[in-house]
Amino acid sequence: MPGEAIPTLPPLLDLLGIAVFALSGALLAARLRQTFVTLAFFALVTGVGGGTVRDLLIGAPVFWVRDPWVAPVCLGIALLAWFTPRRWWEGQLLEWADAAGLAVYAVLGTAKALAWGLPPVPAVLMGVITGCVGGIIRDVLAGRPSILMRPELYVTAAALAASLCALGEMLALPRELAWTGAALAGFGLRGWAIRFGLALPAYGWDKS
Repeated sequence: MPGEAIPTLPPLLDLLGIAVFALSGALLAARLRQTFVTLAFFALVTGVGGGTVRDLLIGAPVFWVRDPWVAPVCLGIALLAWFTPRRWWEGQLLEWADAAGLAVYAVLGTAKALAWGLPPVPAVLMGVITGCVGGIIRDVLAGRPSILMRPELYVTAAALAASLCALGEMLALPRELAWTGAALAGFGLRGWAIRFGLALPAYGWDKS
């Protein structure tokens, strides 16, 4: 059990972040012309997948199981996606909202893992899992290359935010400052990639 308070977002902001992730899952299922059951499943898996895997790995109670609002919000997002044209939601606004959620949840996942007594490096990995695994599960289920298999700066942005959060803890910096700076750095890197199409170089030693 942790020896300190678990870091959380204000409830409405937390639900908003989960809703953004859930919407990305529902829209992918809609793009594939799936049934409402699939939309709902994709919304839930994408919304809570990363935090669920993190909590199972660190031995914490799974964050959404006893929360009366998380699952209904994900299902409500699925309904919204089902009854509205997909073009209303897709575009850079959703990408930027997803970038903010990615950075914030990478920081919160790292901070929670540290609060549960994990060393810094595993805690950073828990932060990356929190921000990215829901999207990875979504993509694998959809049969398309996951964010882990694409060169765009996505997982890298989560890793930056998580690493800076852990570094701030190691240096005993004020948490509000360290966590805010870490989230802004992750968001900035992801936003830079969205704006300029930046990507990591691929392995190239086999080229002639």
